[in-house]
Amino acid sequence: MIKNYAEFWDFYVQEHRLPLTRLLHFIGTSLGIALLIWFIWRGTWYYFPICFVSGYAFAWFAHFVVEKNRPATFKHPFWSFISDYKMMWYMLTGRMGSEVRRVTSR
Repeated sequence: MIKNYAEFWDFYVQEHRLPLTRLLHFIGTSLGIALLIWFIWRGTWYYFPICFVSGYAFAWFAHFVVEKNRPATFKHPFWSFISDYKMMWYMLTGRMGSEVRRVTSR
């Protein structure tokens, strides 16, 4: 049973240990952000749900096909959403590899 965000983050990292899984998350989240910006700029805010669809489509494909596990979104939607952006930041700053090594070495 996960009791706090620190425990969830370690679980999240474990569930995203394969580089292709992380790459697909990155692509989906980036596409979601780009679509959000596009919809706001165009004034078509009612298309906002498509941002989530694009992001989660890539992520769920990665979990079911690549990682062969169940997305954390189903049990912890808020923490999972936050962690997608944290993972993305760690990938951009070159720290995600060390996080995976830290968690998987236990």
